[in-house]
Amino acid sequence: MIITNILKVIVLLFCVRSPVGAGGPEKIEIVASRFSYSPPEITLKRGEPVTLVFHSSDVTHGLTIPELGITAEIRKDKETEITVTPSQTGEFTGKCAYFCGKGHGSMTLLINVVD
Repeated sequence: MIITNILKVIVLLFCVRSPVGAGGPEKIEIVASRFSYSPPEITLKRGEPVTLVFHSSDVTHGLTIPELGITAEIRKDKETEITVTPSQTGEFTGKCAYFCGKGHGSMTLLINVVD
């Protein structure tokens, strides 16, 4: 009886699978460093969730894009994840939200949202 139950569980594990792509939103890695984001520009699709995974290579940075509801604190040696589902198309410029030095004002991330 125990062996039968174990076999049933094994069969269920192999037969019940998530559909392809159902493992969660796509992830995009973004590195913040004085005085840029890398990559400096990304393209997202309207209505499709995506997780932005931020890393800082030097100091604490931030990112704010009010139109997309994005506000993030990006600390050195810590991963910051923000999941967003864009609802409108267009070009959106994010700016560093924490003063990180002399070039801080030019630290931007461009997000293009397309259909």
